[in-house]
Amino acid sequence: MTGIGSAGLSNSPRLRIYFVSSYGLRSGWRLLIFLAILFVLFRANSQFISPMMRGWDEVSQYLARDVVDFIAFLLASWVMAKIEGRTIADYGLPWRRTFRSQFWQGVLLGFASLTTLLAVMRAIGIFHFGKIALHGVESLQFAGFYGAAFLIVGVREEFHYRGYGLFTLSKGIGFWPAAFLTAAFFGYSHSGNSGETWLGLFNASAGGLFFCFLLRRSGDLWMPIGFHVAWDWAQTFFYGVPDSGQVLPGHLFNGSFSGPAWLTGGSVGPEGSVLCVLLLAVLGFVVTHWLRETKYPSPDAVLGPRQRPAKFDTDTSAITPE
Repeated sequence: MTGIGSAGLSNSPRLRIYFVSSYGLRSGWRLLIFLAILFVLFRANSQFISPMMRGWDEVSQYLARDVVDFIAFLLASWVMAKIEGRTIADYGLPWRRTFRSQFWQGVLLGFASLTTLLAVMRAIGIFHFGKIALHGVESLQFAGFYGAAFLIVGVREEFHYRGYGLFTLSKGIGFWPAAFLTAAFFGYSHSGNSGETWLGLFNASAGGLFFCFLLRRSGDLWMPIGFHVAWDWAQTFFYGVPDSGQVLPGHLFNGSFSGPAWLTGGSVGPEGSVLCVLLLAVLGFVVTHWLRETKYPSPDAVLGPRQRPAKFDTDTSAITPE
């Protein structure tokens, strides 16, 4: 009887086609291996790490869980990178570009976008910036704390939802079908937030799709991370408005809303407003004309060092799904 090794597969073309493509092991099997690694890591976390957090305050537990989640996804991605002959950078997170220009461009775009949305709300009389609530050292302490906290959240969420999974799904079914799937999952992940609404979930999904587009045009996750960090920081700390239905203490301005929930966002905050839908559409138009070149995923990353030929077309549109 022929074994199910590489030799067995090579002698069984009909069987081989279900496991291997011209790019190597098919994306569906790679995703299953990735999920199996994550399952083991999360089981280890529940047995050994989570019990150590008992008794911690809610904020510390939340941030610690985010750090553990990111490390789990990073380790699983690293194992897959070794298997596939790729790097973490191929999955959208090049360490050499940490806090470089694209990150800060994302920060400016994120802060400016929320500020514009709130300014429009103020112009039509449904939002008031309010008075400054913090002063001096206290304001700097909260600004720094929320900056660090949302950096953890931003890196974790972007790599979680738009890292290895998006990269591998893109190879299997194409980038945009993969982007819609991961964006829908990102939106669904907000359903447990208190005060969340259907429009807030829709906007979270649309925001996830925008982050995929930003990744597509910028080439890696650092611009989406910068946008994500600045958007959350501006909501929670700077303007003092609900962030996906959550209101936290320590904000610079005492922002407040008055008007119908479909315009103000209600308990969700700006992300639950129909105006946020329009903002995301405008942002998509801006990015289309600002970042004109498609950079993700690169052919070099898709093929991997073990499969790529010496020369190949660098146009990513030429790469077809398996």
